[in-house]
Amino acid sequence: MKIAILGTRGIPNYYGGFEQFAEFFSVYLVQKGHEVYCYNSHNHKFQEKTFHGVNIIHQHDPEYKYGTFGQFIYDYNCIKDSRKRDFDIILQLGYTSNSIWYFLLPKKPIIITNMDGIEWKRSKYSRPVQQFLRFAERLAAISSDYLVSDSLGIQTFLKKRYKKDSTYIAYGAHPFTNPNEAILEQYHVEKENFNMIMARFEPENNLQMVLDGVVKSKDETPILVIGNHNTKYGEYLKNRYQNNASIRFMGAIYNLEHLNNLRYFSKLYFHGHSVGGTNPSLLEAMASKALILAHNNDFNKGIIKQNGYYFANAEEVKNLLLTIKKNDNLQFIQNNFEAIVNEFNWDKINGEYLSLFEQCMARSKTGK
Repeated sequence: MKIAILGTRGIPNYYGGFEQFAEFFSVYLVQKGHEVYCYNSHNHKFQEKTFHGVNIIHQHDPEYKYGTFGQFIYDYNCIKDSRKRDFDIILQLGYTSNSIWYFLLPKKPIIITNMDGIEWKRSKYSRPVQQFLRFAERLAAISSDYLVSDSLGIQTFLKKRYKKDSTYIAYGAHPFTNPNEAILEQYHVEKENFNMIMARFEPENNLQMVLDGVVKSKDETPILVIGNHNTKYGEYLKNRYQNNASIRFMGAIYNLEHLNNLRYFSKLYFHGHSVGGTNPSLLEAMASKALILAHNNDFNKGIIKQNGYYFANAEEVKNLLLTIKKNDNLQFIQNNFEAIVNEFNWDKINGEYLSLFEQCMARSKTGK
């Protein structure tokens, strides 16, 4: 099959979950003998024409100049280019800035869209933007040939709202089995004597809730806050906690080996995400044998089930900080790790996507 992946900033990953998936899945497809193309922003750090056999198509991305509006232009450029490539399948990752161009998609390829989370519920967006995202979601749902849901909650939502079936395929993670304690020296922390939280700096990821709980607890254990904090919200949080020496804003870290070791050797790992489907960083925490304390919502509960602790406010965060010990919860950690091995491993996830592609191609040929 000749396959294109749209909707990311490109590979290798320097940004987020979709980029991570696109990197792993595209290379997997090449290894299985398929011809694969991935669209990259023109200013992506990786400027080569191929990545482990994946063809890279750089397209102009004016996000650096126009902000969010630039994403619409980038997606337009990608879709316009796809019209001349004779693809069999186009996999769209997300819909927020590409579904309005659905009428420009080429007619021959099968269009498969991963619908991501329920984007219009994100509190960072104004009401007009939320209304637009509901519109964009609807366009993607009704214009795609096939839909993918990354959580059972999203699958149920799409069926209820749009009467559309979708294939449930979660994200994946690689089991982490080679810890290297020496890496901790670079971050000035010691084994199981630091906590961490990793997220984009957005209100619905509840960084403030967790950090308010840290302040309330008066716990002096360092907490590493990992994510790009050079944003308006990031500046707000840094100012809010500037007098608390235990709260350390580390910036974004993309070195997966370093992240895995930090998660593995952490005392408590907070996961504050409250909107969306299966979050990649949650799976990676499970794969790294972290003890997980997650925001209390159905998306997180659907993944870690009873094998973690939940919080819904800063007071509950405080209480967890003061009472939970990692060594008392080794079975939770092992259960989550086994879930990665058996249910959320990348080979299984990639195989499920490829199986879906093959089924879609077969239906296309038979007209069913």
